[in-house]
Amino acid sequence: MRSRYSAFVMRDADYLLKTWHPDTRPQTLLLDEEPPPKWLELTIKRTADIDEQHAEVEFVARYKINGRAFRMHETSRFVRIDGRWFYREGELK
Repeated sequence: MRSRYSAFVMRDADYLLKTWHPDTRPQTLLLDEEPPPKWLELTIKRTADIDEQHAEVEFVARYKINGRAFRMHETSRFVRIDGRWFYREGELK
């Protein structure tokens, strides 16, 4: 989760796509919006191992655009394939 947050901060679409589950991965991911968001903080609220291959992470990410503050509160679901975790889907809170 933290590595994906860092990828959003760095606008690293390639990393985000590589860590996205193939069944739900978009073809492209555009991170070149203007003005770009200024990411401020990631807070992990809860983690839960569902089983050996599935986990959830609830987080809040705070950011600003043009000085206006926003927050993204999501529960993300991850799947482990061949020892690597992939983002599957998320539910906004």
